[in-house]
Amino acid sequence: MDNCIFCKIAAKQTPSTIVYEDDDLLAFKDINPAAPVHLLVIPKIHLDTLSSAKAEHEALLGKILGLAPKLAAEHGCAPVLQADGKYTGGYKTLINTGTDGGQEVYHLHLHVIGGPQPWRGQS
Repeated sequence: MDNCIFCKIAAKQTPSTIVYEDDDLLAFKDINPAAPVHLLVIPKIHLDTLSSAKAEHEALLGKILGLAPKLAAEHGCAPVLQADGKYTGGYKTLINTGTDGGQEVYHLHLHVIGGPQPWRGQS
């Protein structure tokens, strides 16, 4: 799409801080991070929303979701099992879909968010 910012990032027409790339996917740092680690994973093909995905995109969707734990670990957000059986650390994944779902850029993307938990409010 000519005016899609994520298509432009995937085509290297718009600069970004890329943290992962393969033939199908690109991951980069969010320009307006909600936490110390805030990455976006996008397919290189244009899909407007998760709802636009069809059966032929299932492998791509699995690949996007499968990349999240790898990126989280590489950026220090992997959950760690403690001796008491509880986990510390971790990350949040999020896909906003449509206006009511909070989607701002209409190119499917997965957020990988880690570090302090701004979504839980201040303590």
